Amino acid sequence: MRIDAHQHYWKLERGDYGWITPEMSVLYRDYEPRDLEAHLAANRIDRTIVVQAAPTLSDTDYMLELAGRSERIAGVVGWIDLERPDYREQYRNLKRHPAFVGFRTMIQEMERAEDMLRPHIVEAMRFFAEEDFPVDLLLKSHQLPAVLKLLEQTPNLRAVIDHIAKPQIAAGEWGPWSGQLAEAAASNPRLYCKLSGMVTEADHRNWKPEQIVRYVRHVVSVFGTDRVMFGSDWPVCLLAASYDQVVELLDSALPGGLGESEREAVFGGNALRFYKLEHLLLSGS
Repeated sequence: MRIDAHQHYWKLERGDYGWITPEMSVLYRDYEPRDLEAHLAANRIDRTIVVQAAPTLSDTDYMLELAGRSERIAGVVGWIDLERPDYREQYRNLKRHPAFVGFRTMIQEMERAEDMLRPHIVEAMRFFAEEDFPVDLLLKSHQLPAVLKLLEQTPNLRAVIDHIAKPQIAAGEWGPWSGQLAEAAASNPRLYCKLSGMVTEADHRNWKPEQIVRYVRHVVSVFGTDRVMFGSDWPVCLLAASYDQVVELLDSALPGGLGESEREAVFGGNALRFYKLEHLLLSGS
C-alpha cells in the first residue's frame, strides 16, 4: 500500500486559515479530496494522511468529516490545544473517531522554541508518550536545539519531524542542521522524519533536483529507511512543484541500491506502522 503521509485540505470560508492570503494565488482557493484524486491515481498512491492546516479543533473536525466521506483518507493528524488544561479531554473526544491517528504541534509558530520546554508542555508530551500516540513536530531548522532538549525529557515519544525540519535549501544551509538532525535521529529510536516540504524550502522558481538530493540522502543515512516517509505536502507544494514532480523527485533522490522492500517502506510501510494503520493491510482496504 502506497501512502502519502502528509497532505492538506482546506475550505477558505471556514475562516481559520490566517496564513493563506490572496497573495498566495495558487493556494488561495478550496482544496478538497476530489482535487487530489487524479494525482493519487496517476502516481499509484492508495491512501493519504491529512494534516491540520489551522490550529483549531474545528479544523480537525472538518478533516474528520472528510475522512468519513473519502476512503482515500487513511488518517487525520489534527490539532490539540496544549495550552488548555483540558487537553486530555480534547484528546479523548477526538480519539472516539477512528480516523484520528495523530496531532501536530506547531513549534515553528512559537516566538521562542524553548516554550516547548515549559513544564506543562513537557507533562503533556509525557502523557502522549505513555499513550503511545503519534505526534507530528512542525519546526524550522534553527529550532532543532530546543526539540533535542524536548526529546531528552520525553524519551519514549512516538514523534515525527515534518519537512526534514525545514533547512533553508534555497540558501544552501547544511550545518548545523545536518548534525543536529543526526543527533535527533540517534536520540530516540521512535523518532521518524518526513521527506516532505523540501521544494518549498528551495527556490520556488529555480530549484534543481540535485540541490535536494543531498538533503534526502542525509536524512535517510541518519534515520535509515525504516524511519522515513514520503509526504507530498500538497497543495502547499504547488508553490514550487506539481504533485507528480514531488513524487518523481523523491523517487529519484533516494539512495541508489535500495531494495524494493525499502522503497515500499519509504512510500507507505513506515507511515502505516508509525500511525498504527496496519489494519488497512489486514482488511484489504
